[in-house]
Amino acid sequence: MAHNAASLPPAPQPRRESAAPFPPERRQTLRHTYGALDLGTNNCRLLVARPADDGFVVIDAFSRVVRLGEGLAGTGRLSDAAIDRALAALSVCADKLCRRRVSLSRSVATEACRRAANGREFVDRVYRETGIALDIIAPEEEARLAMLGCHRLLEPGDGPALIFDIGGGSTELVLVDTDGSMPKIKSWWSAPWGVVSLTESEGRDFATPGERAAAYVRMRERARHAFRRFAEQLPADRSNLRLMGTSGTVTTLASVHLALPSYDRRAVDGLMVPADSMRAISQMLSTMSPDERADLPCVGGERADLVVAGCAILEAIMDIWPAQTLGVADRGIREGILRSLMARDGYAA
Repeated sequence: MAHNAASLPPAPQPRRESAAPFPPERRQTLRHTYGALDLGTNNCRLLVARPADDGFVVIDAFSRVVRLGEGLAGTGRLSDAAIDRALAALSVCADKLCRRRVSLSRSVATEACRRAANGREFVDRVYRETGIALDIIAPEEEARLAMLGCHRLLEPGDGPALIFDIGGGSTELVLVDTDGSMPKIKSWWSAPWGVVSLTESEGRDFATPGERAAAYVRMRERARHAFRRFAEQLPADRSNLRLMGTSGTVTTLASVHLALPSYDRRAVDGLMVPADSMRAISQMLSTMSPDERADLPCVGGERADLVVAGCAILEAIMDIWPAQTLGVADRGIREGILRSLMARDGYAA
């Protein structure tokens, strides 16, 4: 659903609190170590960082595909296998948070836990077994954190800007005003389609390129329909549009665009890719078999069955927001959490 900026709730407080912020004269010598954990429908990701003069320095990180939302569309519940995968990854995160002596952290869960009938039960089990207090955040908070984490990479300009995050179970879109020093959210939208949910809605077993192309068209139309009401609220002036995406879909496609032999965050984060190139890559992937997609170095087996749904969502976004260039961000919710926590302690993160 869409909301105007005025209706956005204040940012929730982190679950685990530190002592009162240090006074300015002590911040150079006493600096917290911060943690940010994002448990999505497909991935579990952790960043551990300390403040620095130009933002923050990452001192540890972790990322694992857990497919927490696998099968959720059919059963309405998190499966035992998915829960076991997530708990194994979260145990690694808990160990890192402890070993790095993290003093303030926030851990969030998104669409899979929002939607699952046993989502709260899962969160309680995570706390009992790992000590991690997961906060199931609302879509608007997910959109806010994603924007906060990557807005600095927006293409310079004064045209309207749209930031999106294609997740595993949902896609968030944020229309931002960049006139001030800090972007303001003008409106946002959350659609119940992500790479896992859209893939499971359409299925995976298509024998021929023609069948795969037809399935791709259906997924793209499904996503475009989910964005329809948001599209009606977008500004009529379509000059100098700016568009930025943060997700595995856009970083994967950017890697294919660059023909990278293996993923390189330094080459991808902040890259500006012609929209036509992203469309061409999406169309190419949509007719390939899963094995053919898996053979591409920056797609691989983990993303081979899900990347096409991401392409369909991406093209639906570019249909309603026809920018000439797509900005690519390998950052998002975790970085947004870190910036929020550090700002609370007076750091210019």
